[in-house]
Amino acid sequence: MDISLTFTPSASLNRYLRLFPPAGGSIGGGGTRRFAAARCRRATTSGELQTAAGPNGRSGTYPASVPVHKVTVHDRQRGVVHEFTVPEDQYILHTAEAQNVSLPFACRHGCCTSCAVRIKSGQIRQPEALGISAELKSKGYALLCVGFPSSDLEVETQDEDEVYWLQFGRYFARGPIERDDYALELALADE
Repeated sequence: MDISLTFTPSASLNRYLRLFPPAGGSIGGGGTRRFAAARCRRATTSGELQTAAGPNGRSGTYPASVPVHKVTVHDRQRGVVHEFTVPEDQYILHTAEAQNVSLPFACRHGCCTSCAVRIKSGQIRQPEALGISAELKSKGYALLCVGFPSSDLEVETQDEDEVYWLQFGRYFARGPIERDDYALELALADE
């Protein structure tokens, strides 16, 4: 079955398509692109992305012109440590998933704090991270879904509620909520 989709590609999709063109055909031109459903995704295997180092010392099937960095994620919630390689021009979360590494996430757009990490060492570039403030970024927090490694990187996952509190707690929270039985009685009397 051949289903056609028309959409305007995002910058990250264009970057992905440059690295992994659709199998069996070219990409249509103009401001929109048309794909057959079978051509939307390029099938990859974890073995393809985690091959042994070649003669140039690089592992995987990444273009030689793009630096590749080792990323180590200490997943506090699951009690495991993940190590994988990520090209400098690809999102950390997407590349981890392509290598069968399961990391926490929700929106995939940098707008929430589900994939928030604290940087232990290394550098990360995250121009699209709207889910955390400049203040938290300066304290070493990052979002894996929209983060690009700039060097070898070691990070630790954070509790989403903890990061949310650091980001918004001072604006919305005024301490614990006290129960107001009188207000509750009034509200119930109106029903």
